[in-house]
Amino acid sequence: MHHKVVIIGSGPAGLTAALYAARANLEPLVIRGLQPGGLIATTSEVENYPGFVDGIGGFELAEAMEKQAARFGAQFLDSLVTKVEVAQRPFTIHTDSGQTVTADAIIVSTGASPRKLGVPGEEELANRGVSYCATCDGFFFRGKKVVVVGGGNSALDEGLFLTRYVDELVIVHRRDTLRADPILQERAFSNPKVRFIWNSVVVSINGKDKVESVTLRNLQTGEVSELPTDGVFPYIGHVPNTDLFRGILELDEGGYIVTDGRTRTNIPGIFAAGDVTDHIYRQAVTAAGDGCRAAMEATWYLAEQEHARSKATVSVA
Repeated sequence: MHHKVVIIGSGPAGLTAALYAARANLEPLVIRGLQPGGLIATTSEVENYPGFVDGIGGFELAEAMEKQAARFGAQFLDSLVTKVEVAQRPFTIHTDSGQTVTADAIIVSTGASPRKLGVPGEEELANRGVSYCATCDGFFFRGKKVVVVGGGNSALDEGLFLTRYVDELVIVHRRDTLRADPILQERAFSNPKVRFIWNSVVVSINGKDKVESVTLRNLQTGEVSELPTDGVFPYIGHVPNTDLFRGILELDEGGYIVTDGRTRTNIPGIFAAGDVTDHIYRQAVTAAGDGCRAAMEATWYLAEQEHARSKATVSVA
């Protein structure tokens, strides 16, 4: 199966790229990946995406973006890319469903995944009280006590969502001030279900068959304490999903794809957009802007390739 443009990833960057590529009559294929809709689809409410006065659910926003791209001819494949071959043109893309796709241009928009705490008990108790998606799992913690780890927008936004269900929410932060937007801080400080433990980190998550407590260490005093809890939600940053491209595309020291400022990677014909390149802004709107730019660059690239082939044909004739 051959496509002029294949987009790997289906968050705001990938779906916006699909929209622009489809409107350019390139009939792009979007390989949705591990998280259809990207991380935005797991966000309870998006209040800062332009055009939605009262906010919109993350899943609803992603769904609307996908329908808009499909309207202009974008196609979608529910698979995970396992390998990309770039030595020959067209590029070859292998998926976990056994399908092989070729493409004249690729837009990488694989995003980033939540960073794990890396403490004892985290892996063992995953999906048994440890969760990285409040929207997905909040319902299961009705009437319970949970811990959110972090102090940024994600920690407070998802934590406030959890207060719809839980009796008590404890936010554990390694500093004594938050990085989250002031409006989120105001909401958290005024919510009677929320309390904070400052200057502390989680050193282990404890429980036999489910989460029962966390062990905390105060970074100023060194004091170790145990806090009973039914769940742990880490929100301590993200790791770019670039393992697939190690040794293929140029990555920076953080593992993010390096581009030239115009979404172009070190391999002509491969472009990158969204959180897979961005460790600074990480917003849905900036990812969407990247997706637009990547699709336009891919369109221009393909036009140049077609023009070069036409000139070569004329010269031979």
